[in-house]
Amino acid sequence: MPKMIVSIDGVVIKEVQLTKDRTTLGRRPYNDIVIDNLAVSGEHAVLQLTGNEVYLEDLNSTNGTYVNGKAVKKQLLQNNDTVEIGKYKIKFINEAPGATFEKTMIMKPGMVPPMPKPAAPAPAPVGMGTTAMPPVGATIGHPEATAPMNASIKVLSGAAAGREVPLVKVVTTIGKPGVAVAAITKRTHGFVVAHVEGSNKPTLNGSAIGPEPVTLKNGDMLELAGTQMQFLQQAN
Repeated sequence: MPKMIVSIDGVVIKEVQLTKDRTTLGRRPYNDIVIDNLAVSGEHAVLQLTGNEVYLEDLNSTNGTYVNGKAVKKQLLQNNDTVEIGKYKIKFINEAPGATFEKTMIMKPGMVPPMPKPAAPAPAPVGMGTTAMPPVGATIGHPEATAPMNASIKVLSGAAAGREVPLVKVVTTIGKPGVAVAAITKRTHGFVVAHVEGSNKPTLNGSAIGPEPVTLKNGDMLELAGTQMQFLQQAN
């Protein structure tokens, strides 16, 4: 099934399966793929699914839509094409029978590639309500078979206080979309955290986190969207 993998600065933030005949992309919350960024128009582009083919059409957006670096009005997407909208890169994956490609296409430098495995449906984003679990979004990627450590995020405040979220994926996003989102990335020798989107920057041990990855250590304190969390790591 065709899908789109959305990333910024090499960090995957969401994965969307294309199941509808018409999938809209834009900044407004009613779009099927919402990218809350001023570089993205309210109704930026549309993806039209015909059989197993996907056409991308720009909806007269302010900043344009690019495929593999070239501005397009309407174009048939090919497997592994990269759609660029502002600073966001959206990898198009068409899992047609017989297609072969790397399952996790976008990785930060130094990240250990995951072991190939059959594609699985994208996990549903975790609820963000006041009585739901912690501000943890969709986890993107595949488990690392060679990682030498176990790690998790423990929520210390709010309705989900005491809840632990295992960091078993290559990239795990946490936070509230449109408010503050951070990504925790598993690397060969540990974990790093970086700010992905939102005006409210997360903090690590009281210091603001920027877009550059910062190494996490056992016991580090994170605060994101008003929720306090602790990074816990144990060697195997």
